[in-house]
Amino acid sequence: MKFEQNYVVGIKNIGISNKMTNYAFLSLLEEIACSHSATIGYGVNDVETKKRAWILMDWKLQVIERPIYGEKLTIKTWARPIEKHIYYTYRDFQVFKEEKLVAIASSKWVLMDTNIGKITKITDDMFKLYNSENENVFEEKDISKIKEPENSEFKLIYQVKRSDIDINKHMHNLNYLKLAYEILPEESYYGKEKNSTKIMYKHQIMLDEKVRCYYAKKEDTETIIIKSEDNKVLHAIIELR
Repeated sequence: MKFEQNYVVGIKNIGISNKMTNYAFLSLLEEIACSHSATIGYGVNDVETKKRAWILMDWKLQVIERPIYGEKLTIKTWARPIEKHIYYTYRDFQVFKEEKLVAIASSKWVLMDTNIGKITKITDDMFKLYNSENENVFEEKDISKIKEPENSEFKLIYQVKRSDIDINKHMHNLNYLKLAYEILPEESYYGKEKNSTKIMYKHQIMLDEKVRCYYAKKEDTETIIIKSEDNKVLHAIIELR
């Protein structure tokens, strides 16, 4: 079953061009995903009693057209069928401005047992509540992994602040994208925003941790790599194309 909600593009959703940003798209997609889960008893308010929390592993966003301030959007989302031998699931999204499709996205999630802090199996009884739809918005069923560039340039060391932390007590997934944009060269940051965004989360970042950020560009693709201070742990890779 597809779940849908309506939104209006607000002042916080637009950039200097008065067009909706990639951060804003992902923020609304995260919002509707949480709303959908809340309707079947696995939302944010249920974490304490159910001892289960959804953890995001990957984003893939393709923007077709960027709405401007004040325009009305309808977002649809659905969970895809889950295979019994795997521990993750996919959720897809469509964003409409009136009847026009303006963005599509896919995301990959795992379920965490908050008692022990480890990934746990998604039970059949739980997943049936989502009434999954066997429909993919992209041709490829899975979100392909982002390869770390062979050559990248060190940009900065960032120390995680309290404002970066989410309900699961680690750096909120959208703040990885915020950090990535801080790494971009001036001409990229203030230029036309890339319409394809992929984020691969590999390891959580905790409060007060310091991370090293790297940047690479090849043709029309910009890649930001976030690693631990000692370079031993890969936290995330963000690809803008």
